[in-house]
Amino acid sequence: MEWKNELKPLFWLVTIFLVCFYLPVGVPRFDNALKEALELTKWYAQEHVLLCLVPAFFIAGAIGVFVSQQSVMKYLGPKANKFLAYGVASVSGTILAVCSCTILPLFAGIYKMGAGLGPAVAFLYSGPAISILAIIISARVLGFEIGVARALGAIIFSLVIGLIMHYIYRKEENDKVIAMADIPEPEAVRPLWQIAVHFFVMVAILVFANWAKPADETSGAWYVIYYYKWTVTAVFSAIFAVVLVAWFKLNAVKTALASIAVIAAGFSFPHEPMVPFVVGTIGLSIITSFDKGECGEWFYASWGFAKQIMPLLLGGVFVSGFLLGRPGNEGIIPNLWIASAVGGNSLFANAISSVVGAFMYFATLTEVPIVQGLLGSGMGKGPALALLLAGPALSLPNMLVIKSVMGTQKTAVFVALVVVMATFTGMIYGAAF
Repeated sequence: MEWKNELKPLFWLVTIFLVCFYLPVGVPRFDNALKEALELTKWYAQEHVLLCLVPAFFIAGAIGVFVSQQSVMKYLGPKANKFLAYGVASVSGTILAVCSCTILPLFAGIYKMGAGLGPAVAFLYSGPAISILAIIISARVLGFEIGVARALGAIIFSLVIGLIMHYIYRKEENDKVIAMADIPEPEAVRPLWQIAVHFFVMVAILVFANWAKPADETSGAWYVIYYYKWTVTAVFSAIFAVVLVAWFKLNAVKTALASIAVIAAGFSFPHEPMVPFVVGTIGLSIITSFDKGECGEWFYASWGFAKQIMPLLLGGVFVSGFLLGRPGNEGIIPNLWIASAVGGNSLFANAISSVVGAFMYFATLTEVPIVQGLLGSGMGKGPALALLLAGPALSLPNMLVIKSVMGTQKTAVFVALVVVMATFTGMIYGAAF
């Protein structure tokens, strides 16, 4: 036996044994951090998997099945019209209003279909960073100046980061264009407008099902939409069922039975809208999984994204909760350390704020009360903006999934660009205000 081949397994075996042997169980901070990790993972599973990720998986799967590679290359590829590609990608967050994890299946879908690295990364950053509601609440709660700075900073970040990523990997992007040039244009199965309607309805279901509650009832149209969000979601779901049967040849009888089950669940649990939503999701999954045509391919493409992304997300959420805790709670790292490190407007304060924001998981809108609390504890305005620009767009779970999609090096460059730009933008803003 070659012992040199056994050194690596021996190292990991000894390391795991020592970690288990000296595990500080019973130490209050460790026990609390472990509790926070479990609490955050439980909350994430309850609040985000069914409403956010499952629709996102179906949208990502649909990109892979119903949208041709040539179409993606034409509008988002390395040689696409730069103004159109980056323009659409940089403002996508105003429509999607999703968190840093929900954007991942959509990013993976367009990137694997041949989208240019620059537009894909711009989309990846802007999706969770430029939520209109988050910008408005930031302006109302934290001040008009910081709300405007966050909006402008997020749009500029997405454009600049996308362009830099494209420049760094321009040779690889050119090779992608050459490789795609020989792929023949597939015959169109259905008109483009039908595919557009299909995606519009799916995105509408994702957006309205996750419409966040405004800070107060005087938020006008935002609160009205929140009050009727499940009604709107139900209407789009009905349109979705019709579209699938009429244009995508999904079995009409099975779809009708699934729709009846959803309606029955809605009347049986009138105050639990999640129940009919889950019933509809299960029904769609069962029907499409047994379909022998395009819809079957759609299900298995969506399932492929789920298998790739879900374990990494849940593992990342657990580690993030252990290290930093939930909003308003501490993990293994004391909040006092963070609060004391982000006072003033020094390079260190802005860098710490950017790094902590990049690794911590923020659900949509939770970053605003967190920053409000930190400002009350002495956080500088510059570090506050740095956290708002780095935090919602990144998280440890988010990084793990991005690494699995585009590799370690590109992920490291992307994260570094976000952190560095957030740091210096925070310093400039802090000096001005």
